[in-house]
Amino acid sequence: MTRPVRHRLPGDFLWGVASSAYQVEGAVGEDGRGPSVWDTFAARPGAVRDGHTAAVACDHYHRWPEDVALLADLGVDAYRFSIAWPRVQPSGSGPADPRGLGFYDRLTDALLEHGVTPVPTLFHWDLPQELEDAGGWLNRDTAARFADYAELVAARLKDRVGRWITLNEPFVHMAFGYALGVHAPGRALMLDALPAAHHQLLAHGRAAAALRGAGAGQVMLVNNCTPVRAAGPSEQDRAAAQAYDALHNRLFNDPVLLGRYPDLSAFGAGEDLLGAVRDGDLETVSAPLDGLGVNYYNPTWIAAPDAPGLPFAEAAAAPGSEEYERTAFGWPVVPEGLTELLTGLKDRYGDALPPVFVTENGCSLPDTAADGRVADPRRIAYLDGHVRAVAEAVRAGVDVRGYFVWTLTDNFEWAEGYHQRFGLVHVDHATQARTPKDSFAWYRDLVASHRAARAARADAPAPR
Repeated sequence: MTRPVRHRLPGDFLWGVASSAYQVEGAVGEDGRGPSVWDTFAARPGAVRDGHTAAVACDHYHRWPEDVALLADLGVDAYRFSIAWPRVQPSGSGPADPRGLGFYDRLTDALLEHGVTPVPTLFHWDLPQELEDAGGWLNRDTAARFADYAELVAARLKDRVGRWITLNEPFVHMAFGYALGVHAPGRALMLDALPAAHHQLLAHGRAAAALRGAGAGQVMLVNNCTPVRAAGPSEQDRAAAQAYDALHNRLFNDPVLLGRYPDLSAFGAGEDLLGAVRDGDLETVSAPLDGLGVNYYNPTWIAAPDAPGLPFAEAAAAPGSEEYERTAFGWPVVPEGLTELLTGLKDRYGDALPPVFVTENGCSLPDTAADGRVADPRRIAYLDGHVRAVAEAVRAGVDVRGYFVWTLTDNFEWAEGYHQRFGLVHVDHATQARTPKDSFAWYRDLVASHRAARAARADAPAPR
């Protein structure tokens, strides 16, 4: 087993794991929960691999005490989970259902009782279906409904939650859900999906104001970011890579950190994002953040397009990329890409960049349980390499405050159903039996070693 790294990280560095409501909770029809876009999407024939659904998922809605006990055993500082909007507001508007809020109330209390800081995300792709029927994220009114929902949740949990996340990965939700149609809600609008980007960011800004107005604590946004690399040396490949970087990374970071949208002329869009942007919106979107969450999995190689349409083409391989190990998802394992991403954010945004948290990082592997054990040395090596990459970024001057492994338990992995296993804990989805993997023990030792080093530094006499 790879030994835990000993790199010095900040004394208050936050170690955690992450999950999302729809992927783990199940109980989709219990206690007043309304249908979400993912319930509707998963019911479509062929939408999810092998017809899998999240009706049960990891049954976390009923087994949460067992999962909190696993978190306590893991010894992490924090647990990033999401709150299901349709469980709190079944239709996406109106008063909160006390049963939905009660679930997150109990979960929050249990986490705190076990010394684990709750870090809730308010939206992780499970939009109430009634709001989608009214236009979803193409409808500007959804941003206002989201702010109302945020205020309801904050009123219940603000006394115990110090750090809030508004949205998770708005790029992925826009691109996969509205542009390509491979995720819920399953629309294939291509570039006509761009208003969904602005309305999500407007929702973030309005929710941040609502959270602060309700007396809630720190507010963050989580973006999926990727280092973009040209697949070849030609000017056309470089231009394509710049276009893709603007769409994937800058479209969701620039407005928040700089108060403006990047140049999207390569996509035929102006600064108004196809008419979605109105006066005053960017002031709302760019209210100061207390932290930026960054989800990283791999770099992206981009080439010039070989057919009309988008101004880029994703390259399956590029010079040198064939040397990388691949996860079960086929994603290249490139730890140094995380250092490149973090230092690149600092270079691009300078003093406008708030403290950064790596809010998701992990890998899917074909894990199997045998005799009560799940050996996953490749995951240990993956996590080890990426934690070292974070330490490299810190040494380069990036203010990184935390690292969250994706994910605690093997779960419903969206359109892949139950075919991809990211968890530190193996879940037998037929029985719901949980088996901590070897990576669970490795991460527990890593967290413990850093906590011991932190305590030793605190107890050391001051230099004379």
